[in-house]
Amino acid sequence: MTPGRSSERPAPEPDPTADQATKDAMSNATTVSPAHSASTASTLITNIAALVTNDPSLGDGTPLGLIQDAAVVIEGDRIAWTGDQSKAPATDNRVDAGGRAVLPGFVDSHSHLVFAGDRTQEFNARMSGRPYSAGGIRTTVAATRAATDEELEANVVRYLAEALRQGTTTFETKSGYGLTTHDESRALRVAARHTDEVTYLGAHIVAPEFAEDPAAYVALVTGEMLDACAPHARWIDVFCEKGAFDGDQARAILAAGKARGLYPRIHANQLSYGPGVRLAVELDAASADHCTHLTQEDVDALANSRTVATLLPGAEFSTRAEWPDARRLLDAGVTVALSTDCNPGSSFTSSVPFCIALAVRDMGMTPDEAVWSATAGGAAALRRTDIGRLTPGAYADLTLLDAPSHVHLAYRPGVPLVTGVWRRGERVL
Repeated sequence: MTPGRSSERPAPEPDPTADQATKDAMSNATTVSPAHSASTASTLITNIAALVTNDPSLGDGTPLGLIQDAAVVIEGDRIAWTGDQSKAPATDNRVDAGGRAVLPGFVDSHSHLVFAGDRTQEFNARMSGRPYSAGGIRTTVAATRAATDEELEANVVRYLAEALRQGTTTFETKSGYGLTTHDESRALRVAARHTDEVTYLGAHIVAPEFAEDPAAYVALVTGEMLDACAPHARWIDVFCEKGAFDGDQARAILAAGKARGLYPRIHANQLSYGPGVRLAVELDAASADHCTHLTQEDVDALANSRTVATLLPGAEFSTRAEWPDARRLLDAGVTVALSTDCNPGSSFTSSVPFCIALAVRDMGMTPDEAVWSATAGGAAALRRTDIGRLTPGAYADLTLLDAPSHVHLAYRPGVPLVTGVWRRGERVL
């Protein structure tokens, strides 16, 4: 089984080889020397003012499962115990959290990190109200094709390290800036060396060479390109939108991926109303991402499915577009995830804390809901139960804040509150 690739089960445990590759990558990606190395030794983190477990059976009984005056025990790469610090068991090592908050590492379930180049001019023109007709995604495609493997890998490592310093311990990332068989497959090979979850997005846009024959490009994406890319990915994605791929094309692409053992997710209803969300539900996609323009039928379909609505406020911030209505989705019973959409064109941020602040300020979410969506919600969007929560048996992925409460992530936007990160039981910050 290749790195990032799942087995037949819809929510498998990560491949141990892939996990070690990711762990090694993150050690290389940060200049901070690990303060604690995962082993069979146990470590107690105590004097935690507020511990977010995301287990309603713990603590205050809310979805966050909040425990005050708490402690956590790590054994190897897993959580062994959580609870009141006065009842903590004896361990080999001890860390004093100093009356700070601890929460699960953020799960960034939607990003586009394998790219080269820069679109500063495009952003500057957009923010200045000036027309700008150069390239868009095609600009990044040209730069990515021209880049060496080493340059692409250096970019991935850089942005993963940046995200890690801000508390992100799990990240999905996609191809989509190659749009040839060679460039899409090499993007996925680069991604699979460094990320937990890898997504084949050959259907980002129609490749420029096929502008006059999109049907031929769909045939390529579902044929030769899929054959080359499937061994390196767990997921398949498509941008179902006017100007990209319509509902029939998206269905054909996702169905072909499913036939090759890839699980579907979809860029849906970002720029306009369309069939993307209902297609996601029809195909049991793990996630429908963006979800800005939704009919009541779309909302009802999501609420009655296990497809997660992944909201990406960085895109609306960077494009001055309409905000997704998170409140409407949550009130309908839809599972919501919160992610960065980190990419060079429409959301060049790797900061989940920033997205939490935006979601609370502009999308109708409470701080509790935003934190849950950026942790357990992201895990649900990846159909994982071993991340996004701090409960016995889950991976020991923790974020320590320089604040007494998780609410400070929205209360103090832009402040670098993350002061400690453990990933798979190893302190990396």
